[in-house]
Parts: sequence; C-alpha cells; structure tokens
Amino acid sequence: MCGIVAAVAARNIVPVLIEGLTKLEYRGYDSAGLALLNPTLTRLRSVGRVGELAVQAEGQVAHHGIAHTRWATHGVPSERNAHPHVSGGLAVVHNGIIENYAELKQELIAGGYAFSSDTDTEVIAHLIQHTLKSTPGLFEAVRLVAARLVGAYAIAVVQEWSDAIVVARHGAPLLLGLGQGENGGNYAASDASALLQVTRRMIYLEDGDVAELTRAAIRIVDAGGTALNVPGDRPVHESTLSADDVEMGDYQHYMQKEIFEQPQALAATLEMIGGAQTLSPNLFGVAAPEMLRGARSVLILACGTSYHAGLVARYWIEQLAGIACSVEIASEYRYRVSVPNPEQLVVAISQSGETADTLASVKHAKALGMGRTLAICNVPESAIVRECALRFLTRAGPEIGVASTKAFTTQLAALFLLAVTLAKQAGRLTPEQEGAHLKALRHLPVAVQKVLALEPEIRAWATQFADKQHALFLGRGHHYPIALEGALKLKEISYIHAEGYPAGELKHGPLALVDKDMPVISVAPNDALLEKLKSNLKEVAARGGELYVFADADSAVDQEAGVHVLRLPEHYGLLSPVLHVVPLQLLSYHTALVKGTDVDKPRNLAKSVTVE
Repeated sequence: MCGIVAAVAARNIVPVLIEGLTKLEYRGYDSAGLALLNPTLTRLRSVGRVGELAVQAEGQVAHHGIAHTRWATHGVPSERNAHPHVSGGLAVVHNGIIENYAELKQELIAGGYAFSSDTDTEVIAHLIQHTLKSTPGLFEAVRLVAARLVGAYAIAVVQEWSDAIVVARHGAPLLLGLGQGENGGNYAASDASALLQVTRRMIYLEDGDVAELTRAAIRIVDAGGTALNVPGDRPVHESTLSADDVEMGDYQHYMQKEIFEQPQALAATLEMIGGAQTLSPNLFGVAAPEMLRGARSVLILACGTSYHAGLVARYWIEQLAGIACSVEIASEYRYRVSVPNPEQLVVAISQSGETADTLASVKHAKALGMGRTLAICNVPESAIVRECALRFLTRAGPEIGVASTKAFTTQLAALFLLAVTLAKQAGRLTPEQEGAHLKALRHLPVAVQKVLALEPEIRAWATQFADKQHALFLGRGHHYPIALEGALKLKEISYIHAEGYPAGELKHGPLALVDKDMPVISVAPNDALLEKLKSNLKEVAARGGELYVFADADSAVDQEAGVHVLRLPEHYGLLSPVLHVVPLQLLSYHTALVKGTDVDKPRNLAKSVTVE
C-alpha cells in the first residue's frame, strides 16, 4: 500500500528510484511519480504501472530525488492525484492518511493557496511552503509541519536548490539506507526491498522522527526535537535479505513461487526445534517463561489471512492448553468497549508487522493495562515487533504476492508452537505428547512437499471454476477457518465471489444458494467430525450441487457423479490445517490463471495495509 523511495548520491539516482518502485509494486498501487532535482524541479507522473513512468524517465539524470507509488485513498486514481505533490519549488510524497487535512486545507485556502488535486497529501506540500515563510530551512519547516499532522504518515520532501532530502514518519513505516562504496549517498524507503540494490545497511525510524539526508551525512531528531546520535540512538541493522530474495526466478508469478516455497519456509521457521528434545518458552523471548506462565487466557488480534490463522490457533490453544482463547479482527477490537484483563496474553499476528489496525489494537490493549504482548511476524524490526514484549519471527522470507500463502502456513506453525508451549506451561503435556508434537512439526515440510505434487489434478479442477460467479467453501472444527481462507484466496485473485462456512451451518441459510452453477468445495480430513461432514455433503448433492472434496487418503468419501474427490497423501492430525490449505491455494491460483486476472496484483488490493 503506497511506496516511497528517496535517494541523494553522486551517481545518477533515476535508475535507483525506478528500480526501487518496481520492487515496491507488490504493495499495491494505481499510479506512480518522481520528483527530480537538477537543481530545479522536474516532476513526472503516470497512471498505471511503474513501467510507464520508466519510459517517461528515460534520459533523465539527477543526483537527488523522491519517488512514489500511490494506492488511492483521497481522490480517484488519476495523474492529477498522483504523487509527488508540489508547492512552489518543493515536492512531497506521502504514505498514510492525514485525518485533519480538511481543516488544514480550509486554513490554506484562506491564506491564498490553490489546490490542484483531491488528495490529503497536497495539504502537506502547501503547509511546508507556508511554514518556510517564517522558518529558516526545510528541515525545521518539515519538523514543525509534522507536529501539526493528525493521522498516519511517512513523508519525503525535496526543495529546489537544496542538496538534502527531509523525511518524517508517524504510524507508517519508513527506513533509511546508508550508501556504500564509491557512489555512496544515502537513501530512504518504506520497505527494505526497495534499497537492496544499493545497500543492506538500514536504520529504522521511530514514530515522530524527522531526518535529513545528504550525500555525506544523516541527522535525526525525535518527536521532542532532541538531536539523536547516529548510529547510537538509532542503530544500523544489516539486512539479511538479498536482491535475489525478491526475484521471481523461473516461476510464472510470485504467488506460484511462494506456494512452492512453503516447505523451505516452514523448515526455516522451525529450524530452532530441529534437534530439540523439548520445547522452551524462550523461543518467544527471554521474558516468555514468566509472561506465558502467568497467562490465564489468550487474545489474538489480526486482520485478513492472519485473522484466519488466529481462528485455527483458538482450537489448538483451547484443546491443548485448556486456556480460553478469543480472536478479534483488529479493526473492530480497537473501536469497541472491551473488558481488559492484565493476565491475558495478547498475540498480534501480521506478515508485514506494519498492519495499521493490528498495530493500533496492540497499543490499545497496552493502554488498557494488558502488557503481556507477543508479536508473530515475518519482518524483524517492524513496528509490531518493536511494540510487543515478546516476539516470534516466522522466517518465511519476502512475500511479494498480495494473496498471502507462505506467510499463512508459517504463522500456523508458530501458533502451534505457542499452543504446545502454553500446554507445557500449564502442566497439560506429557513428555511423550511433547515428543510427538515435535516430531510432527519436523515432518511438516516433507508433508507439504507431498501435497504440492497434487498440482496437476488441481489444475484440471480449476478449468471447471473459471466460468463460475460464486463458490462455497465448507469445513468443520479447526478446518472451518481453512474454508474461510480458501474462499478469501479465490475471491482475492480470481474475482469469483466465494464464502467460507462451517458445514453445519449449511441448513441455516447457505443451502438456499446451492445449485448446479455454484461449486461447493469441502475440506474433509479423516477426523472426529468426518461423519458429520459427510452428512452435510449429502445435503449439497441432494440439491444438485457440484462437490469438490479435498480428503485424506483414508477418508471414506467416495467419488461419484457430481462428487469429485482429491486425496491428500496422509492424515496429519492437529496440524492437518497446514496441509489442507495448500491445495486451496493452488486451486485459487490456477483458477485465476484460466480467467487471466493479475495474480500478483489483484485489483483494488494492497499487500501491506498501513492505513485504516
């Protein structure tokens, strides 16, 4: 969701900006733009893909500039609303939403400023320009303006005849990149992947920080205006990513690559238990033994796919640990009146660690006195990781496709580890049970690899879905959230309307929708609920519905007219949801291929949702 790249260096930074925007395409966007200083301002903007902007930028040379990909919030996608926005000789790019922009806009209009866009961002440009009339220097003007902004923002500003870039952040991610080698320079971006082409040395800015970048130096002040020591107060981190990590390789799409990376992503996530005979709560941080031991219940906060992972975890935590667990959509939790419980463990799940609603909900829980917080996240040094007392990094590697796949399965692995650890802390786990769970986790990458071998059969099924308008996904028990996730994947990338339901709810409404034109997809593991599920499937068949069943090898579900059955290689007990979601991912992917939709960049969606 929106992307910022900024660069000041001895080299020509135009290719750096374009390459950085290309690496940020996965976040979702509808327009793109550049502001180049040489030393006067040149602005280039386009609606559509970064490639179109790159054509405009051919032949441009600059040593100082900012760039942006926009995901529309205020104003429709158009060139007039694309960033950068200008005022006089300065230009601004902005991620986030300025909540008090309307009152600031009226103030500026009264002061004689004219607006040429529908965005909240243009307010920032004019406000900085106005502040410069009474404030010497761009750095101080940006600092004063940032203090007046209400909402979430990451901004980068350049001004004609200046050799500096000024950036600021509050509530939206922004990091600095320290140049290396003879070309040197300094950089800023909303995501480390945009800067791997030039550096792996990063400084993560904190809320309220304002920084100035020149070719030779960086200076930072905090929210109170105190000058910080760099790197002392804001340490330099060496990114473990490489440029190859965000390349597609031999795959047709990032989503396909990431589906097939799941065995190694799971192996990396579970590496710390590779030779372990027992689980230690220290997997979740040095303070974990005390925090987990004192937890009397669990609250999981998440959005989207991460929310579905939390729903699966609720079954695991309550069954294994005997601890009450609730799962809340983060955007709902933060705005309702809830009953705080200081003894409750608050678990925040986010692939990016920057999901605005999840971050805000964690802060809300902490403000209510709930300090036992755990982040399950794929990105070290992200805002949610820094906000929580405990952390578990999933080590899935970069996930570029908007539809989450390997992040989801590695989140499930982490949450199962948490459930088993809580069970052990509660004295509900024998050494034999603990050993069995560890063995199952270690075998998980191999089990997922076997499921991926079913791709040819799933591809054949997908051809029967492409002309459908609706689909229904069914599951029971801890596979009900997998039905929800399967429906979400199909609607995200194929634009087929899909809903996930607990199979027992069929007769309470959804059965009215079932006919020959509405495929019904069911997850049917050989567990205690299989016979109940088979009765639900009979209800569908009796109404002429076409059934597609993902069953275990030993599930007694027979293939017959109107009932298609694909059998997974093995039953996997409590960890079965990790296996059963993989064919649903493949089904969605291949259905989208048949339909010809943009798999990695589905319309209207963004990868990292950093605004409400």
